[in-house]
Amino acid sequence: MTILYGIKNCDSVKKARKWLEQNQIDYQFHDFRSDGLGEQQVESWIDILGWEALVNKRSTTWKELDATTKDAMNAQNATKAILAAPTLIKRPLIEANNQTMVGFKADTYQNLLLK
Repeated sequence: MTILYGIKNCDSVKKARKWLEQNQIDYQFHDFRSDGLGEQQVESWIDILGWEALVNKRSTTWKELDATTKDAMNAQNATKAILAAPTLIKRPLIEANNQTMVGFKADTYQNLLLK
């Protein structure tokens, strides 16, 4: 099962959803805000991707964090920060074919999903 994680109003998520639909890929959409996230799920993503890849340092949410929080960021602190503010996650995040990745690029999705 392909699961796409994000928030409904994110432009990158909209592009990913459109691509999935155009390529007739069955997927489940999980909205961080309305569906929530679990600690084990976030820890798993950090184990797979690393917190540096998972956290979107360009996001408004990151920019609004105080300097002390940013400077102390590590895997454990990232889990706590993401659970408190899921929009810290780089979007979209996709789980498919036993792989997890962040961001949207059509050619990457094609390699992942249309092999």
